[in-house]
Amino acid sequence: MPQFSETLDRLAATIAARKGADPATSWTAKLLSEGPERCARKFGEEAVEAVIAAVSGDKDATASESADVIYHLLVLLAATGVSLDDVAAKLQAREGRSGLEEKASRGAP
Repeated sequence: MPQFSETLDRLAATIAARKGADPATSWTAKLLSEGPERCARKFGEEAVEAVIAAVSGDKDATASESADVIYHLLVLLAATGVSLDDVAAKLQAREGRSGLEEKASRGAP
């Protein structure tokens, strides 16, 4: 089984390649052509479905919905011009800090 990061890299490359594709022939191209707002809404819908699957205790459905969430997150990132390296840099900056400390450093909303 391939490493998760390799799978993410391949999926991100496929999504990037579909940016200019015909929306009539590619779901990814269709989402991207509809703009970041549509991509964000679709990501949110998939996240809710993943939550429902997790709460139900269905491991297979949780894995499946999680795959949908990850795909739609990558589409959203492509739509907004954010790369996986940009996300990795944010994660790396947080390494070694507690989640509570990191949240506090962002200030009150």
